Amino acid sequence: MEKYNLTCIMCPLGCSLVATKDGDEIKVTGNNCQRGEIFAKEELTCPMRIVTSSVKTEKGVKSCKTSKPVPKAKIFDVMKEIEKLRLKDAKYGEVVIKNVLDTGADIVITANE
Repeated sequence: MEKYNLTCIMCPLGCSLVATKDGDEIKVTGNNCQRGEIFAKEELTCPMRIVTSSVKTEKGVKSCKTSKPVPKAKIFDVMKEIEKLRLKDAKYGEVVIKNVLDTGADIVITANE
């Protein structure tokens, strides 16, 4: 049996979680809500993250992010795709890469200036 200490990032409480993994079974304690249990199980099986970055335009750089979490293992590959972009301009909310690397997440501009 393996034991993992995690801090839940699903809400501002930041619950201290203890997850035990025995084969395929994962038990979670320390969570104050269901989201903590979901977070811990996902973190041990397929950790996901929102990617935030910036994209180059003719007018400078604009901030961007993924529209939803992507597998942690693909973060650097997603960043490489963002680095390839050279846009004339981009507006807040504009999707600049649809379904990046078949993750189901889009790269979206998050600022006007």
